Order: sequence, then structure tokens, then C-alpha cells
Amino acid sequence: MLENLTDKQQAILDRIKTVIDPEVAVNIVDLGLIYEVNVKEDEKLIHIVMTLSARGCPVGDTIIQHVDTVIRANFEGYDVNVELVWEPQWSPELITAEGKAALGM
Repeated sequence: MLENLTDKQQAILDRIKTVIDPEVAVNIVDLGLIYEVNVKEDEKLIHIVMTLSARGCPVGDTIIQHVDTVIRANFEGYDVNVELVWEPQWSPELITAEGKAALGM
């Protein structure tokens, strides 16, 4: 999913890493919640595809808003679309090695 990223996609992902899931105090990239980072230069659009660890996540709206805010603040002139999806379903296998270390797994 997040492989072979362009420099701009990596820069966006690095900014998204500043978004922390307050329930577990780990960034949402290392939790495996970000599925895609797409940049459409001709439309000046950044499209993020992400999920949450559970449908009833009490801080889900806050996390999504924070992603939107971070991208808009760091990539002026771009529209931002954060798309929440439930497929593929999130699972702990999506947590990166860094995320597992932060969680003590």
C-alpha cells in the first residue's frame, strides 16, 4: 500500500506521522491506519485513504480532522480529501515495526 512513494508522497506521510492516536499515543502511520497517499498535481489535490482501528472509535472524527489540518497547513495551495474506508479492515498486522516497538509488542 505505502510502497514506492514519490518524494512528495513521502513528505505528506511524514507530516501525517505527527498525528497521534490519543488512545495509544502512537502515530497513525505506524499504527497502519494510512492506506494510500495520492497526489494529483494537475488538480492540486492530495487524497488520503485511511481507516480507523474500529468503527466506533471515539476519537475517529478528531483524527481525521487532524490529518486534514496537518496536510492543509503544510501543503498550501492543495485541496485535501481524507477518505475513510473500512475495507480492507484494519488489523494489528498492519502496525509497523516502529509502531510495535512503541506499543511494547
